[in-house]
Amino acid sequence: MASQTRASQRRQNGAVHTSFPLANGSQRGYHPEQVDDFLTRARAAYEGSGATPVSMTAEDVRHTAFAVKRGGYTPRYVDAAMDRLEEVFFERERRALLRAQGDDAWWAETRQLLSEVRGRIQRTRGKRFRRRGIFATGYRRSQVDAFLDRIAEMFERRELALKPAEVRDVVFHSEWRGYDEDQVDALLDAVVELILATRQ
Repeated sequence: MASQTRASQRRQNGAVHTSFPLANGSQRGYHPEQVDDFLTRARAAYEGSGATPVSMTAEDVRHTAFAVKRGGYTPRYVDAAMDRLEEVFFERERRALLRAQGDDAWWAETRQLLSEVRGRIQRTRGKRFRRRGIFATGYRRSQVDAFLDRIAEMFERRELALKPAEVRDVVFHSEWRGYDEDQVDALLDAVVELILATRQ
């Protein structure tokens, strides 16, 4: 699948029965029934309502994907709502961990994640991730490296000034023997978690 659609692959999500604007004409949007169904379940999970308990995490929200169809929900509105939903679930999880284990455990976990991310970013450009096989495409290495260099500079300044949506929505083109998409996406997920964990 072409990596130009990366933002859609990673976060094709929606909001709870809020009637998003529909895509115009022949433009494709997210399947309304799937979006509404997911967000109904997300609300039940957050509120603890419904006859059958529903479990959902911030990571579940981030990795949810929906089919597209002509005249579906306009992606940018749905994506923005899903960004907010992920942050709501993340904050609830953070508060629960703080209550259960205290500040020290939370920050120890965050420091460990930061160490893993920095270790990957500090690798040599062009060799930060596994490369795809000779007959396979992956993310363009130069684009991924440039984005990670930007993150590395922020680490040097001891700040993560990026917004979560800027990381979630970054798009890389494809190339033969490019970086393995799963490895890159996993690192970007970790960067999003760091931003959410360390913001004021």
